[in-house]
Amino acid sequence: MSCLWVRRLQASRRGNIATLTALMMPVLIGSAGLASDSIQWTLTKRMMQRAADSGAIAGAFQLSQSSSISVVRAAATGDINRNDGFRMTITPVINSPATSGSFRDAASAVEVILATDMNLPFTGLIMRGPMRISARAVAEVVGNGDYCVLALENTNTPGIPIGGNATVNLGCGMMSNAPSNTSIIANGASSVTASPVAAVGLVPPGNYTTGTVRESYALPLRDPYRNLPDPINISSSNNDARVQPNRSSTFSAGTYRNIDVSGTATFNPGVYYVTGSVNFGSQANVTASGVVFILTATNAASNTSNIATVSMQGGARLNMTAPSTGTYAGILFYQDRRASNMATNIINGNSSSVLQGALYFPRQELQMNGTSGMNTRCIQIVARRIDWRGNAAIQNVCPANSGASSFKGTQIKLVA
Repeated sequence: MSCLWVRRLQASRRGNIATLTALMMPVLIGSAGLASDSIQWTLTKRMMQRAADSGAIAGAFQLSQSSSISVVRAAATGDINRNDGFRMTITPVINSPATSGSFRDAASAVEVILATDMNLPFTGLIMRGPMRISARAVAEVVGNGDYCVLALENTNTPGIPIGGNATVNLGCGMMSNAPSNTSIIANGASSVTASPVAAVGLVPPGNYTTGTVRESYALPLRDPYRNLPDPINISSSNNDARVQPNRSSTFSAGTYRNIDVSGTATFNPGVYYVTGSVNFGSQANVTASGVVFILTATNAASNTSNIATVSMQGGARLNMTAPSTGTYAGILFYQDRRASNMATNIINGNSSSVLQGALYFPRQELQMNGTSGMNTRCIQIVARRIDWRGNAAIQNVCPANSGASSFKGTQIKLVA
């Protein structure tokens, strides 16, 4: 009887289907379980990679603004924690430079490694424990052009206005940290040749010649002279350096209340501290080789509203070069960054003038009324605000070992 039942089952189509179904059921259940686990694993992996990418970019951005690894890690961690959708069971690893894999030891890179142990319903039965899911990302701070003009303004106002009949021809880039919609403007009858022209805010269309690259919403450029020490605290001085018309004098490095030249003046190499003002009149003939003028104030730490300013009148003949060695190598004018008043410093010159070195006015405006033909082939301008009103040409070619050079722009790239 039992044999007959088996033969009937073998001959029955429905019996064969039932048998095959019973045999395939573990496979079907396993496949469904694996599919469910795979989807969950893939989604978690994708969210972790997104968090790692975002954290690496945030860390690299902070690295472009500060070299402190603790600050970089805090920025990356804060960004990672804003990504939801998965739970991390392992503390994120944030390295700068990267310590493994591609871009290892790259000083300008930030590496983020994320990992979590995840219990998957079906795979957990087979593996008898959680499955580790991980993600890695590396973002790098890379160069983005050479700059010799930088406005440090960080408020909603123009950082570099160019107007009137100004003709600005730069063999380098200009950058404004102002986040405004008119961060750099070139209007009136002006003409600008530079590359790139970049801003944290917007660089609207203007009087730019063919070949000028405009770049809006760029990363802010750090103050290239941020590591210069604050000027020493100077006591009151009545020592003035004055030269009347048709007279000549030679001066040595030291502390001066005012420098006022309408005749011929020679400044010997060294550091000149000025607590009042520097004025070169229209008839001035100034020679200053290996010199830095530090514009500060008496007891500057508590007298921030009286930081010295500079005015160079049109017609003045200037032959001025910065020192090539020492703390102030490459710096021609350095205005105390503790200045709290928004004064305007003015630089003019004629076609026989030579300026070589950096003009550094981090807290005040610098108005450039340069005369066409003035030799400014090696000059860097860093000021809170830069107002171009005259003609200027900067070739951005500095003599070897001069201590003066352009500074690199930066951008962030996800490289791994």
